[in-house]
Amino acid sequence: MVGGLTKKGAATRERIVAGAASLLRERGVDEVSLDDIRGATATSKSQLFHYFPDGRAQLLLAVAQYEAQEVLLDQQPQLDALGPPGSWAAWRDVVVDRYERQGTRCPMSALTRRLAPSHPEVGPVVAILLTTWQQKIEDGLRRAGVGEPRTKAMIILAALQGGVALLLATGDSTALRVALDQALDGLI
Repeated sequence: MVGGLTKKGAATRERIVAGAASLLRERGVDEVSLDDIRGATATSKSQLFHYFPDGRAQLLLAVAQYEAQEVLLDQQPQLDALGPPGSWAAWRDVVVDRYERQGTRCPMSALTRRLAPSHPEVGPVVAILLTTWQQKIEDGLRRAGVGEPRTKAMIILAALQGGVALLLATGDSTALRVALDQALDGLI
């Protein structure tokens, strides 16, 4: 049993969430209905409501949690390998490539904006993502022997997030590249 679900049930729930995430990334939150998700995931209405009895909002929250995990997984293995010379440039390249491919559509941002007013669970999803991300950067800075790793990790993450915000607004990744390069000065 996984979280009160059988292995098969957990796999079905994960398939629904992953399929919904893919559709939402492709079309946007407002353009995807539950029927679209059912069709894309070969899920019956009863299955959908079995795993998400509160409907669309509950499913969207599960997708936000999934997307938060994906943000970190997309940076692997480089994120966990931060520290030695060359590792910072490799990680930066992975991050920039991910956000350039994503372009102006950020599924996490769209989901959290949509859910935040009525779902207090959304804030912790974002907070856990950012805290985990900062900790992984901080761990790499410790391995690199950088002084004040917590402060430096905050600077790097803030530069990354600011660059991503500008990319989302303009479609241009230059600010992301410049901000990360400046924050990583001395590491790359």
